[in-house]
Amino acid sequence: MKESDLLAHIFRLSGGINAASGDVLVGPGDDCAVVRTASGDTLLLTVDQLVEGRHFDPGTPIDLIARKAVARSISDIAAMGGAPSWALATGLLPDGYPHGAELSEALHKWGHHWNCPIVGGDIAFGPGPLSITSTVIGRMVPPAAVGDQTPEPALGARRVVPVLRSGAKPGDELWLTGQVGGSFESGWHLRFEPRLAAGQAAARSGVHAMIDLSDGLGRDAARIGVASRVRLVIEAAKLPISHRARDWAQAVASGEDYELLMAIHPRQPQRTDPPLSLEPPLLGPIGIVRACEPDEPPGATILDPYGNPHDAANLGWDHGA
Repeated sequence: MKESDLLAHIFRLSGGINAASGDVLVGPGDDCAVVRTASGDTLLLTVDQLVEGRHFDPGTPIDLIARKAVARSISDIAAMGGAPSWALATGLLPDGYPHGAELSEALHKWGHHWNCPIVGGDIAFGPGPLSITSTVIGRMVPPAAVGDQTPEPALGARRVVPVLRSGAKPGDELWLTGQVGGSFESGWHLRFEPRLAAGQAAARSGVHAMIDLSDGLGRDAARIGVASRVRLVIEAAKLPISHRARDWAQAVASGEDYELLMAIHPRQPQRTDPPLSLEPPLLGPIGIVRACEPDEPPGATILDPYGNPHDAANLGWDHGA
């Protein structure tokens, strides 16, 4: 079964992204689940796996393995506009694995690096390969806490709203926080920096929709389109493509970019500067959001340099047979 088919089955079992009930505000189908505590606070929850041979090569330094294991989940928190608070980590270690202590120390180091201490987890031994799962819990940052020296805003403080995949609107512009493509060739997939500041600025400014690019710009853009019931149209000629990528098609499909794709309300025609003041600055616009034509399914289209359309959902990672 393909990953996309299995995910669709899971969404149906849960009622889909809009099946919020009780204290579950957002279920499966976004970068994070969103729940409300008894005190009324909003928590973001995400979990991700890192598997040797799939997400990193054998022989990768332990420190970089641990870094990526933590950063992948923190990037999901960034895509909602939140800040990481705590983490759990589990490890399936190959029998006789000699680096358990080093791996544990590195995981704790990188958790603290992003103000996200690892507060628990589990270890098991088996035939391999090495597999690490990280669960991160985050919170939305109140405006008063942005830029101060307090890593954890007080519970009960006013929160901004999480940015979902389902909020894109016709007329929105599409922007990126960085280049796409060539992540494996450059080593960026091990050393990327989760775009926390950009995600928090997006949430504060009212960006309509956002997603973390882990499975490729094409497939992930299509996920915004499906969730928002619109069509994203991306122009390949406007993409900021890494020089490590062979061409635009490889750049949008190779995955592991860990940049943020944002659907932002349109600017006034005379404006040429990015819609958010960030460092590094946003790149784009790379395209627009439009309403679906009659009988046209929601999703995303990429126009190649010759103007030919390509279904973006077919350009990206889809694990499984």
